[in-house]
Amino acid sequence: MKNVVIVLASLFLGVVGCKPAEKAVAYTPENIVPTEKSLAWKISGKGLKKPSYLYGTIHMIPKAEFELPGAIREGLDNVHRVTFEIDMKEMTNFRSQMSLITKSFMAGGKTLKDLLSAEDYKLVKEKMAEKGLPSGMFERMKPLFLSTLIGSDEESPAEGANITSVEMELYKMSRHRKLESAGLETSAFQMSVFDSIPYTSQAKMLVDGLRSIDTSSTEGGQVDQMLRMYKEQDISAMQSMIGEEDGMGQYEDILLKKRNQNWIPVMGRMMAETPTLFAVGAGHLGGKFGVIALLRKEGYRVEVAKD
Repeated sequence: MKNVVIVLASLFLGVVGCKPAEKAVAYTPENIVPTEKSLAWKISGKGLKKPSYLYGTIHMIPKAEFELPGAIREGLDNVHRVTFEIDMKEMTNFRSQMSLITKSFMAGGKTLKDLLSAEDYKLVKEKMAEKGLPSGMFERMKPLFLSTLIGSDEESPAEGANITSVEMELYKMSRHRKLESAGLETSAFQMSVFDSIPYTSQAKMLVDGLRSIDTSSTEGGQVDQMLRMYKEQDISAMQSMIGEEDGMGQYEDILLKKRNQNWIPVMGRMMAETPTLFAVGAGHLGGKFGVIALLRKEGYRVEVAKD
């Protein structure tokens, strides 16, 4: 009898001690869109056994101003995978990039010289030379593909440059911890997105991105404003600014909204498999079509990750 009591007591304590999986969280409509200023978020609920994390990045930032939030450093210690927009393993692999070359050329025999002013073409040519790409190689490439190449190098854009990529810094940390690397989409898919945007608009985005490398040329401009918003962690303002940009704003549905919607089921599967840190451009986080609002609509608890 005594043994039976012990067994029953053990079973009772086991049931009481087991923490049940959290159910889906129901946000009120006014609480769906995030209003907090933060780049670091924790995702839980909807059956997740352990939390995952969401971190807003920026593709170019002065090295002296890069600092990973404490909550994300802690997140790196608690996850098994770091997922970027495109797997950084793919973005830094020369063979993977070369496999896309056949899909990277503009149709109709168009060249960058056809799309750019003499001044802008000279800038592109100089920056491509710094990357070791002769004009004969990049002349016919889709401008947004060239933008991807510029942001994919593991080293600085130029010798002695003081610019870095948040994604690359985070990727280095994840490799040091031997964490799995993954992507929410592939380079091939991104290439198909490029085909939806006119070459002239792509060319403008390319030049704007190249000018941002020289921080002295961006003071007071859009890139400078975006960097200020990023340091202030104002994800709502960043999302609004992207929607208002002359080049990118008119393609917000293609470049932001639809991609965000595509990412949510992928994120759900990854989080169910293992705790994951998602690192995506900070402009994807805020607003009613941002990643945070979409995750909340799906029943996840998404809250600011505290240091």
